Amino acid sequence: MSCNCSDGVGSLRNSPYDMIPMQRAIDTVLGLAKPLLKTSVPLQEALGSVLAETVRSKEPLPPFRASVMDGYAVVASDGVGEFPILSRVAAGDAPGVHVTPGRVAYVTTGCPVPDGADAVVKIEDTEAVLGEDGKTEVAVKILHAVQSGTSIRPIGHDIAQGEVIVEAGEVITPAVLGLLATVGIASVPIYKIPVVGVLSTGSELVDATDAAGIRGGKIRDSNRPMLLAYMQQLHVKTVDLGTLLIWTRDGIARSSHERECGVSFACEHELLSNAVWLACVGICSDSWDSLRDLLFSKLPSIDVLITSGGVSMGEHDLVKPLLKELGTVHFGRIHMKPGKPTTVATVPIGGVDKLVFALPGNPVSCLVTSCLLVQPALKRLRGHTIAQSSPVVFQARLLHPLPLDRDRPEYHRAVVRWEKNEWVATSTGVQASSRLLSCRHANALLHLPVGTHLAAESVVECIFLSDMVYALSLGDSWSVEIALGQCCVRDRRAQSPIASSSCIGSCCANRPESARPSVRVDGGHFFPHCHELDKASKVSDSVSRGDSTDRSGPVMQTTLTEMPGLAVEIVQAAVVADEVDEIQNVVRTWCDVAHVDLIVTSGGTGFSPRDVTPEAVKVLLDRDAPGLVHKMLQASLDVTPMAILARPVAGMRGHTLVLTLPGKPNAVVETLTALAPVLPHALHLLQDVSHHHHKGKNALQ
Repeated sequence: MSCNCSDGVGSLRNSPYDMIPMQRAIDTVLGLAKPLLKTSVPLQEALGSVLAETVRSKEPLPPFRASVMDGYAVVASDGVGEFPILSRVAAGDAPGVHVTPGRVAYVTTGCPVPDGADAVVKIEDTEAVLGEDGKTEVAVKILHAVQSGTSIRPIGHDIAQGEVIVEAGEVITPAVLGLLATVGIASVPIYKIPVVGVLSTGSELVDATDAAGIRGGKIRDSNRPMLLAYMQQLHVKTVDLGTLLIWTRDGIARSSHERECGVSFACEHELLSNAVWLACVGICSDSWDSLRDLLFSKLPSIDVLITSGGVSMGEHDLVKPLLKELGTVHFGRIHMKPGKPTTVATVPIGGVDKLVFALPGNPVSCLVTSCLLVQPALKRLRGHTIAQSSPVVFQARLLHPLPLDRDRPEYHRAVVRWEKNEWVATSTGVQASSRLLSCRHANALLHLPVGTHLAAESVVECIFLSDMVYALSLGDSWSVEIALGQCCVRDRRAQSPIASSSCIGSCCANRPESARPSVRVDGGHFFPHCHELDKASKVSDSVSRGDSTDRSGPVMQTTLTEMPGLAVEIVQAAVVADEVDEIQNVVRTWCDVAHVDLIVTSGGTGFSPRDVTPEAVKVLLDRDAPGLVHKMLQASLDVTPMAILARPVAGMRGHTLVLTLPGKPNAVVETLTALAPVLPHALHLLQDVSHHHHKGKNALQ
């Protein structure tokens, strides 16, 4: 895919750049994009930015015992009866009384509870006792007794002193902004927001505002308005680069940066003084000098440059050779469709390597590569981890067949919607890279493999065109794929998914049958419940929030991958809270849509009220496997008599085997090890794989 031809301007017949896979291109871009410097902005300007430092509360909140209700502060042991009112305390007041037995104080929601009182009776459980004037409340009848502590928020109930309020790396949402205000953060430490310059190249381009219209081989520039809008959607600062068009009194539009227009820099001042209208139009003609001058003049003031056009193989495609002269071209072609000539380079300016995305001129190619490469890079520059910056991938079922490209994988524009508990995808029609209409209604890109055609009902990988969700913070070596409340955590270095929490499944769609024991495990481990993390019993709600660390998932992965006679590929994972509906949604999706071979859950099988995994799973099964349940219990009972309290489930839904394991890592090992002698054979039988040893002497060979 490369040659040794000269790389002089206009001399190339074959590209000197190898085509690299998209994942390598994404990895390269994320490696080049480093978070920008930290800065501080006023609180009201921080929305949408990424927090650069962890914020802790310097004081407890509330800083006093606060009333939860409008009512009366009482001594709980007084019970019911009629009591005189010492004082009335409103929100914002400092109570000046001490409540003693036999007396009460009126309080409002959020106000400090006077000393001496240990409960608040809500106003609905009282009757007013009026004075002689029939208007003034002098006493109150308490109709219902309360316990000590009722309707009082203790000091630090909402936020403890020293508690982490917001972690570094979090996006500042309206709720986060409110939290920062709550703890008194007026100046917010953030990562600098990237300044992105956008430039269209091509002598054939005219601005959409040009009254002369399109004639004589000209076309309107659509890439620059589209890219500027896309960048604004990504919460970065944008600069429309290029030519300063000057409309003079003689009605002629002149340019200050294009020498072929006959305007020298010396006469620019005269033009400006005679100007009647100015406009900065980010279009540069196919001129080496113009491009070179523009890059040197604009790169110092921006963090990222995005150009479109001038990266193909024509003699007027100058961007790629110019970037090679000025800096380092990290890749110049990608094995994809559309967008093959996409180029990424860095140009050193003042000791800083400025990132340049040279995108194709075809508008669809420009938009697709912006989604796949520019968006991740900008998120990384804004301070996100590599995991958070990586494209979010999910799966959808095709509603109709699609033709495939025989040479390159395609990013097909489509409409994806949620229908009957799954994502379904429909093509937007003709997919020519010049046909921007294919993007009009598109909300996702379908990643289609090389081939001839794809049948209806096929399951394909998808990426939303707009940023949907910030991924879990799992460190720089991880990419996270999220959809439908499921989460697939992929080790970017190994290029194979691993389990992240506690349920493992297996996708066998289009899998060739084989007589040897084999199972692909869709690593879903979903965490209905995770017991005894660091000697503390913690449920999956905390794991799914990220408050606790999963230990049984990695143990489950290791045990399965090392199981004799079982070839395991883990391709999905999910973290699910202790909710029957959420657990069932994942199991149904993996069984009925992804057609997994094996689902293994971890946790949620005990006696706690939140242990609902058996109830969620049992009703979904077509057939039980009591022998496997017996073996699982026996293995645990050999270790601890407390295993008698476990409630494991084993059974089949269609061709999928479902096992529910305990939440402790050592119990996971014990249970899976006990099943190791029979699990490969069970999966073979479930998938209807033939076994010659089942045949009699007279069986046909």
